[in-house]
Amino acid sequence: MRLQSIESDGTFKEFARIDLDAERILERWLEHNPDAILEDSRVLVIGRQVRTNLDTRIDLLGIDAHGDVVVVELKRDRTPRDTLAQALEYASYAEALSVEQLEDIFQRYSGEEAPLADFHRSYFSLNSEEAVSFNKSQRIVIAGQTITREVRQTAVFLRRKGIPVTCLEFGLFGTGAGQRALSSEVVVGEDISPTGGPETDSLPRLSQADFFGSLDENGRPFFERLFEFAATQGRSVQWGTNGFSLNVDLVDAHVALCFGYRPASAFGQSLYTVLYRKGGLLRKTAAPTAVADGLAKKLGETGLVASAGKELKCVLNRPWTSEQIGVVLSWLQELEDAIREYGSVE
Repeated sequence: MRLQSIESDGTFKEFARIDLDAERILERWLEHNPDAILEDSRVLVIGRQVRTNLDTRIDLLGIDAHGDVVVVELKRDRTPRDTLAQALEYASYAEALSVEQLEDIFQRYSGEEAPLADFHRSYFSLNSEEAVSFNKSQRIVIAGQTITREVRQTAVFLRRKGIPVTCLEFGLFGTGAGQRALSSEVVVGEDISPTGGPETDSLPRLSQADFFGSLDENGRPFFERLFEFAATQGRSVQWGTNGFSLNVDLVDAHVALCFGYRPASAFGQSLYTVLYRKGGLLRKTAAPTAVADGLAKKLGETGLVASAGKELKCVLNRPWTSEQIGVVLSWLQELEDAIREYGSVE
C-alpha cells in the first residue's frame, strides 16, 4: 500500500513506510482505538498482557457488544504456524474464564469500581432491558504489519468452521517533516472471499479421432449418424476427457442437447439427455418444466432408453437399427426446436 498526502499546491507527497514495532506502537494504538479491532463492532478492552494458566500472555483481551470475549494477538516475528497456534491457545484459555474472573481482570486493568456488567452496558449504550451473557463465545483477532497468505488461508478456514477470526494488517508511514500516518485493513473478516482459484493439472481432452477409435461395433454406427446430424444447422461439439456435449449455438449461449460417452468412461458407451441438469433446456432457457417433462415422456415411450435419474440414457451395448437411431435423432430435433423457441435466459 502507498500513502500520499495532498500538499497545498495540489501535488502529492508520498509517505515512506516505517518498520512497525508491534509491541511499542501497534498494541498501544489498538488499546486506545478499540473501534479498529473488529470490523462489525466496538470492543471494550478489559486487559493487556493478561497472564494465562500456561504462563503466556494475551496481548489484549476485550469484550464485544454481545458479551463475547475477544482475544487480540499481535503477530511479531513468529512463523505463521506459531502465530495461529498461540491465538488458538489464548482462545482456549479465555473460554474457561468465569464472569468473576473477567470482572477481576477488568478491575485490575481499568481501576473501575463499577461492575463489569454496568460498565459494559454504558460503554455500548445498551438499554437496561438488554441482558448480556458474558463469554458465550470467543473471537480471535490477529493483527500485524503483514498477514501472510498462510495465516489468511487458515483464518478463512477457521471462520468457515464457525470460529470467528479477524485478521488486521497495519502499516506505519512517515515523512521527513515528522508527520506520521497509520493505515489499517481488515484482510480476513465477515466478507470471506476465495483465497485464489484452485489449480490442478487437467486430464487430456478427447479428440474426435480418439473418441471414434474407442468405439465398438454397437456404438460406432450410432455416433456416426449423430455426428452427421451435428454437422448441420449451427450445432457444435465440445470435447471433455471422457466424451462430448452436442450443443445448440444460440446468439448468447450454448445449450446442450445431449452428452455422449466412450466405452471406457464411468457411464459406458452411451448417450444421455440434458433436459434438467446444468447446461440443458431448463437451466439455460426459459422453457417451463412441463415442456421438459413432455419431451422426457415422449422419448421414454419409445422403449429405446433407460432411466438415469431424471434424465434418460441410450445404452449402446447392442446393435441399433437405422430406424431406431432415426427416432432418437428426430427427438433431438424436437428438443432443439424447443431450445430455439424459448431462447436463452443468460
